[in-house]
Amino acid sequence: MSNEQTAIRTTYFSIFGNVFLAIIKALAGFFGNSYALIADAIESTTDIFASILVLFGFKYAKRPADENHPYGHGKIEPLITFVVVAFLVISATVIAHESIQNINTPHELPKSWTLIVLGVIIIWKEISFQVVIRKSKQTHSSSLRADAWHHRSDAITSIMAFIEISIALILGKGYETADDWAALFASGFILYNSYLIFRPALSEIMDEQIYEELIVEIREKSLEVKGVLDTEKCFIRKAGMRYHVDLHVIVAGEMSVKMGHDISHELKDYLKENIPNLGHVLIHIEPN
Repeated sequence: MSNEQTAIRTTYFSIFGNVFLAIIKALAGFFGNSYALIADAIESTTDIFASILVLFGFKYAKRPADENHPYGHGKIEPLITFVVVAFLVISATVIAHESIQNINTPHELPKSWTLIVLGVIIIWKEISFQVVIRKSKQTHSSSLRADAWHHRSDAITSIMAFIEISIALILGKGYETADDWAALFASGFILYNSYLIFRPALSEIMDEQIYEELIVEIREKSLEVKGVLDTEKCFIRKAGMRYHVDLHVIVAGEMSVKMGHDISHELKDYLKENIPNLGHVLIHIEPN
């Protein structure tokens, strides 16, 4: 199965999981007098739309290269990640606003059974995070990584809600707002994770040189090709799940143009065969 197909199937997993959880959280929050659960439901709802956007990005990025996009359509992925981050920021702002309003409004204690609902949610969300983050590493997808952190932030906000509802139930009257403080803290955590998701996507869109391990691997593999004496410059830029490489290699100065041309083609094929997820590889020949 290709990386693109893996990413698409993983995104479907996120969408169906979030739809189910959003419904459960909303019902439990409404009938259980828990705004922390309602806040969780709001976040899960935004996660659904965010995952749908990620799915669209993956399907668009699968389009083959064309005359106007010789490097393919992979750059759509970090752009989609920016939109996903915007969804997170909006949901965090809504949750914070509602939490502050609820803190100043008298209301009943949450129902004790909401803790059971939260416990199930926490376990499911952490499992979802582990599944999606593993697939994001496998496919080198920044959008899938953002989707994974949606699950992790959801799990942590649910943990905070569990703790605060427990405090409210144990201490009783006068601690009804503990649940709302949990939701307010959750909004801050969501904003923090938004930055963690945004920063790598920005690096990708700006072609920042942050792939040192891959550069080392490319240099080592290049020396395995007959005729390559050494490597010089090596620049990498990421587009979707592909890494495009510009590599300068040193060959014997007395070598003919034809021989240098043949080595560059052999090296290109060798790198693409032995290093997964390479896209375009441009080899520049430097005489020794």
